[in-house]
Amino acid sequence: MTKDKILISKNKKVLFLPHALKQMSRLERMISTEDIQEVIELGEIIENYPTDKRGESCLIAYINQRPIHVVCSAKDDYLAIITAYLPDPKLWSNDFKKRRK
Repeated sequence: MTKDKILISKNKKVLFLPHALKQMSRLERMISTEDIQEVIELGEIIENYPTDKRGESCLIAYINQRPIHVVCSAKDDYLAIITAYLPDPKLWSNDFKKRRK
């Protein structure tokens, strides 16, 4: 999935799936829709999931005041936000772009 495809879908409509809303609203996370917009617009695709059961998707990472990861899927008419979370530093590299082994 390309960043261009994501941005084109985002400009049509953004759909937050129930799992994403649940994860975003957890007290220890409190990720806003504005945070998600910033990640989508300024973040970097760090993993692609071409065979995801929900359709092709990808993981985008961005660090502003804190690191945020967003998994999304670009559809013809909208961008689906599958989940969003604060990556665990124990599981990710210092820049939060590579999984630790």
